[in-house]
Amino acid sequence: MKHSRRSFLQGAAAAAAGLAAGGLPHSLHAQGSASKSLKIGVIGSGRVGGTVGELWVKAGHQVMFSSLDLEHDKALAARVGARAGTPKEAAAFGEVLLVSVPYSALPQLGRDLRDSLKGKIVLDTCNPIPGRDGDMALEARAKGTGVASPRFLPGARLVRAFNSVGHTSLQSEAHRSGERVAIPLAADDAVALQTAARLVRDAGFEPVAVGPLARAKEFDPGAPVFGRALTAAELRRGLGIKP
Repeated sequence: MKHSRRSFLQGAAAAAAGLAAGGLPHSLHAQGSASKSLKIGVIGSGRVGGTVGELWVKAGHQVMFSSLDLEHDKALAARVGARAGTPKEAAAFGEVLLVSVPYSALPQLGRDLRDSLKGKIVLDTCNPIPGRDGDMALEARAKGTGVASPRFLPGARLVRAFNSVGHTSLQSEAHRSGERVAIPLAADDAVALQTAARLVRDAGFEPVAVGPLARAKEFDPGAPVFGRALTAAELRRGLGIKP
C-alpha cells in the first residue's frame, strides 16, 4: 500500500509540474499509450463533438453520441460504428464526457446531469459567444472559461480542450504527417489532464498543457492563438511557454 500511494503521489506531482511548465511529462505519454479503450459520452454531437467523437471511434474507443436531435445521433452512430442516446444516457455511459453545446446551455445541462457529472472527467469545448449566448457570455469572457465553466458543471473534473481549433481543421488535420496540430489543455486535476492528453493524441493531435483552469483564458475566443491550427512549438511560442 505504501509503495502504491508513493507511486500515485509521484505521478500526480509529475503531472502538476507539467501543468505549471506548459508541457506534458514523459510519464503521461507512456501511460496513455498502454491504456485500455474508454467509454466516452459525447454531449452535443454537432461539428466539434461529432468530429472528435468519430476520431475516437476510429481509435478504438466506445462512444455514445447525444444531443437534442436523437435521429441525427442515431444516423451518425450508425455511420461511424458508435452508439446513440439521450444526454442523460450518454452521461451515465461515459467514463469520460465531452461537452460541446452552446455556452448558454451549460447551466441547465449541469442541473440536468448533476448526479452523472460528479467525479467524472469532462472535456469542455464550449465557447461563450455574446451574439448567441447573451450576457453570460460577456461575463465568461471576462473571467475566462476555465473560471466560469466549473460553476455550471459542479463536481466535474474539468478540462478545457478542443475549443480553440475549428472543426474543419479537426477534420482535415487529424493524424497528419509531420508535426501535428496542437490542442491546448487547461486543468486543475492531474489525472484528468493525463486522460485528456491521451484522448488528444488518440484523435490525431498533439496535447499542450497550458496550465491550470485559470489559464484557459489564454486560448479562449479573442486570444491570439484562438482559431488557429498551430503546431505545438508555434502554440507554445504564442502563449509564451518555454519548451
